[in-house]
Amino acid sequence: MAEDPQQAQDAASPEDEEDEDFRYIVRIENTDLDGHQPVMLALTGIKGIGERVATIITDRAEISRTARIGDLPEEDIDDLQETVSEIEEILPPWMVNRRKDIFTGDNQHLLRSDLDDKHREDLNRLKKIQAYRGIRHEQGRKVRGQRTRANGRSGSAMGVEKAAVQAAAQEGEGE
Repeated sequence: MAEDPQQAQDAASPEDEEDEDFRYIVRIENTDLDGHQPVMLALTGIKGIGERVATIITDRAEISRTARIGDLPEEDIDDLQETVSEIEEILPPWMVNRRKDIFTGDNQHLLRSDLDDKHREDLNRLKKIQAYRGIRHEQGRKVRGQRTRANGRSGSAMGVEKAAVQAAAQEGEGE
């Protein structure tokens, strides 16, 4: 008898035929990466690694950019992990994401939560010293000189609404 067409199509699909060695989740730098993605694209899932840095990492580890990361043997995953941890020495100074740190003067390439922490520290320092950029960040306004009259009106409520709330609060106290 004839087979069900759906079953024949399911059996023929190559994505469903995965080795027993295939890993659905690969862990690099404390980040879970999807095993179905190509190596270069999967590495961009780590915060602080974009496509250009991922290209350099895969080339340095001598791994195909288009190979699925879940199909890689354990040695290649270890090579990737080692290359990612040495990224500061590999990248040219103009390519790192934190150049000339304000306290140490070093060039650093930060990943994951370290990147968020440093960014938050930088903003807090600007606010603390009352720099123009820090004040603009505190107020939720545009920081880099963009015009504010016509654009960027949605999102943050400033000025008039705050005055209206304060007026309503004073009326409540007066009664």
